[in-house]
Amino acid sequence: MVMNNQTVITQFFLLGLPIPPEHQHLFYALFLAMYLTTVLGNLIIIILIILDSHLHTPMYLFLSNLSFSDLCFSSVTMPELLYNMQSQDTSISYVGCLTQLYFFMVFADMENFLLVVMAYDRYMAICFPLHYMNIMSPKLCVCMVVLLWALTVLYSMLHTLLLARLSFCDDNMIPHFFCDISALLKLACSDIYINELMIFILGGLVTVIPFLLIVVSYVQIVSSILKVSSTQGIHKVFSTCGSHLSVVSLFYGTIIGLYLCPSANNSTVKKIAMAMMYTVVTPMLNPFIYSLRNRDIKDALIRVLCKKKSIL
Repeated sequence: MVMNNQTVITQFFLLGLPIPPEHQHLFYALFLAMYLTTVLGNLIIIILIILDSHLHTPMYLFLSNLSFSDLCFSSVTMPELLYNMQSQDTSISYVGCLTQLYFFMVFADMENFLLVVMAYDRYMAICFPLHYMNIMSPKLCVCMVVLLWALTVLYSMLHTLLLARLSFCDDNMIPHFFCDISALLKLACSDIYINELMIFILGGLVTVIPFLLIVVSYVQIVSSILKVSSTQGIHKVFSTCGSHLSVVSLFYGTIIGLYLCPSANNSTVKKIAMAMMYTVVTPMLNPFIYSLRNRDIKDALIRVLCKKKSIL
């Protein structure tokens, strides 16, 4: 349909991943396995934290929300990608595209904020153990989680509404495997200055500042541990912090590189590969990094399994 010499776009086509046809089935199996691992790993964490009263602490309240966010974050893009690879139908409606974009931003930003809160929680627990329970009270932790969800919903709604006001030209081919905001802006016919400004200003605030806060928290943690711990304790802390920071760096590094510091040298393939790292790899790794290596989670799993066996 054409109005005022301008095509009204009713659907987009996702070009997906640049995979040769002969390798489609191999990559489909790989991505399906990664998605199922993400779902299973995060579901286990959520269920254990709900069922085991020993895990009803601030740290695991944040961790359960992170697992839920990771689960939803991956589910926003992966089922659509797997369906497109299997059916070869890459179309997505205009409304569906904006909806996918909105929920993608909600869960991506929620993970962003939760990583900060979890780093702060560990900072308080290690650097101020005597005051930890007074400061990180259950009421405060619940309020923090509710506030974070509210902020992510409003922030994502702002960008989605700003995008919805734009007009799109005849070109409705999105060179990506999901409705990415930067890819959509390139297809717009109308002025995108406000959109880019909001991405740069607000995106910088909700991405760069949290990343810096996480780094500062871990620097303080390592500094505190070095003053009092044994060599074995120091090795354990460095191992844990290194694992956490590796995932944090992977998540923030790709996002900052893609959205806040885009390079003209970044090819479509490179951008898609970077997007895969934080949309697929990070949600899959988080259960292993943050919990499955954790003794409390292992003990909770044993208690839950033993309780079920005793019931049977």
